[in-house]
Amino acid sequence: GTITCNYDGVSKHLTVLEDGVFIGSDTQLIAPVRVGRRAYVGSGSTITKDVPADALAVSRARQTVIPQWAARRRARDGAAAAPVPKGARAKEKK
Repeated sequence: GTITCNYDGVSKHLTVLEDGVFIGSDTQLIAPVRVGRRAYVGSGSTITKDVPADALAVSRARQTVIPQWAARRRARDGAAAAPVPKGARAKEKK
């Protein structure tokens, strides 16, 4: 889906989608913003500036993988940081 973020807490602003645009899944359009005719917006993008006609707008951070991050966190925080196995119930505090 797409979220049109038009309200800044004080005023409503306009989001304009011209003819023939394609908006990918999981996108946010931060108004005021205009997506020009036949333009594309890539999935997962947050658009804060106008997109010209026939352009492609993509705004995503590059994926970063941090090896052994979870193991270091468990060592630092103890077992409380360990994920609960699927189907297992979390222990209730007394």
